[in-house]
Amino acid sequence: MLQTILLVAMILISVALAGVILLQRSEGGALGMGGGPSGFMTARGAGNLLTRTTWILSILFFLCAIGLTIVGNMDRSSRSIVDADAVGELAAPPSTSSAPAADPTAPAQPAAPSLQDLESSLSGASAAPAPAQPAPTE
Repeated sequence: MLQTILLVAMILISVALAGVILLQRSEGGALGMGGGPSGFMTARGAGNLLTRTTWILSILFFLCAIGLTIVGNMDRSSRSIVDADAVGELAAPPSTSSAPAADPTAPAQPAAPSLQDLESSLSGASAAPAPAQPAPTE
């Protein structure tokens, strides 16, 4: 509800800001309010009013944009895209102290994926074992 109100206010402020900017006198004097001092407002008075109105509308525009950002992110959950538990299981070595004794007649359980398996699947390479390092000779 609040997001809808802020969005409508943002649209109205944007239209008003565009109108006020277009009313201002350009450098060449081709557009906007101008003329002599005999008009409704003097050129200097019109400039001050339009400048002040532009500043007020621009401040309202930015406040409304910040408000929309805050209200829009209130509904987002604080949970990460990458599940921290799953990454922790891949990076942590398996603990053998809490593992039950294996039954020799039971079918073999697949090994837990390792960090190397994850890296190889992300790079598109096959899961080849790392080459053995030769022993240094002295």
